[in-house]
Amino acid sequence: MIVKSSKSPLWVRGLQIGLGALTVILSIFALAFPAYTLLSIIVFLSIILLFVGIEKIITGFFLPSKPRWTTIGFGILVLIFAGLAISYPNAAALIVTTFIGIGLLFNGIARIVEGIAGNHYGWAKLFLIAVGILAVIISIMVLISPLFGAILVGTIIAIALLITGIQMIAMGLARRGLQFPQTDTLSK
Repeated sequence: MIVKSSKSPLWVRGLQIGLGALTVILSIFALAFPAYTLLSIIVFLSIILLFVGIEKIITGFFLPSKPRWTTIGFGILVLIFAGLAISYPNAAALIVTTFIGIGLLFNGIARIVEGIAGNHYGWAKLFLIAVGILAVIISIMVLISPLFGAILVGTIIAIALLITGIQMIAMGLARRGLQFPQTDTLSK
């Protein structure tokens, strides 16, 4: 096996460090304002859905397909819901956090039931029940206070972005001379 040294181009390292720094800065902003993070994501996804709706309508009119009016109808519905979410991002965030709260509630109840009725013993059974109780408590907090839910979701997203940004910077700083093993197929 022949090992060749391959240095990363300087511009790749700079790009990783720069984009990582930008990600860290944005994640710090997201940590400082986690509720706005959720609102920003909702608006961003709604704009994307707006384009999807436009594409569906154009596809329905100009491409031959049997469900032409169904495609156009769903495209119009996507446009309506995307427009509502863009116009009323707080209401959209309330709906999203309510669904998150309901999902956590069902998840918690399922874990408690599995912990009590399942084949688990000892610490595994107690851990499953404790996680279920924690999920139910968090879900009740989210359902009582959607602002808490928005802050929770925004904080989780911000922490994930912060970790990703730090990793990008670390990879950019570490890429000086990586070793890539290569086999010489002619010598075999």
